[in-house]
Amino acid sequence: MTFHQEDHKLLMIPGPIEVADDVLYANAHAAVAHVSPQFVPVFGEVLQMLRKTVDAPSAQPIVVAGSGTMGWDMISLNVLQPGDDVLVLTTGYFGDAFADALRTYGVQVEQLRAPVGGRPGPDEIRAKLESKKFRAITITQVDTSTAVLSDIKAVSELVHQVSPETLVVVDGVCSVASEEIHMDAWGIDVIMTASQKGLGCPPGLCIVMAGPRAIQALESRKSPATYYLNWNRWIPVMKSYEAGTPIYFGTPPTNLIYALHQSLKTITEGPVSLQERYKMHREASKKVKDTIRSLGLKQLVSEELQASNGASNSMTAVCYPDGLGAADILPKMAQRDIVFGAGLLKDYKDKYFRIGHMGH
Repeated sequence: MTFHQEDHKLLMIPGPIEVADDVLYANAHAAVAHVSPQFVPVFGEVLQMLRKTVDAPSAQPIVVAGSGTMGWDMISLNVLQPGDDVLVLTTGYFGDAFADALRTYGVQVEQLRAPVGGRPGPDEIRAKLESKKFRAITITQVDTSTAVLSDIKAVSELVHQVSPETLVVVDGVCSVASEEIHMDAWGIDVIMTASQKGLGCPPGLCIVMAGPRAIQALESRKSPATYYLNWNRWIPVMKSYEAGTPIYFGTPPTNLIYALHQSLKTITEGPVSLQERYKMHREASKKVKDTIRSLGLKQLVSEELQASNGASNSMTAVCYPDGLGAADILPKMAQRDIVFGAGLLKDYKDKYFRIGHMGH
């Protein structure tokens, strides 16, 4: 059956993103039991394809109904404990929000902030890591509020050199499947993401990839102070689905799993490789950014960072021309059936807008 979604405004915000016809069609699958022989292998294949997507053969995927934000709670309650010292590299709104989530659970947070449009430098990070023993460091690979791209490979290498006991935790909500990631090879312990961005699905799935050291941290942790988000309950469920013999804890969102399955098949088994997919994102990003420059507009990401590949390939944050703001631009773009994202940083939200160019 051929399916085409109805005409609609082109959604070019940095998530949720445009969803391919075949993914939407998969999402419209007839209702099935979450333990049916029809559904079980689909969920099992999703878990296997997620490992391929972030290049993490050793990781345990955990897929639970919820937004990406829930990943912060999962990490706080399963990998960390009250009183743990955690260094949060902050490149925008989502670094601040991750820090707030950690503090909610009694984690002792130190934030290393960069100026708006920048990212902490290696010397600053090294100095912090040498100042005390941190249980973990968190990095937002792409902060959706600023379009700053962090070099998670370089940061992880530095952590393993200076403080090898420190866990490397990556917020990949706006980067997984659109920015290059090699979780195992780069020594990353946890990656969290969500379904509605580079993975190209409707919102509703929180996805966490937990490496061996994160699982060890879970096993050595005192009983997690949570019921629904307890990985000790979810990991056996994931393993059972992958083995083809499901067990029950909470009902998985079957239709969203079907949608994710279809999208992941395109990402991992489609006509282009993952490396080619990353290249296509870089090319799309360059096209947008070159056009922005040709119009005489600036990006929120600093020029210095732009020159060192520190601007996201998933999205672009564009500064308004002098004298113009959101009310002058965004409604008029919507009239042309194009939806851009408003600014998100509290003190800058009327100074820039955001264009998403990831996924389908």
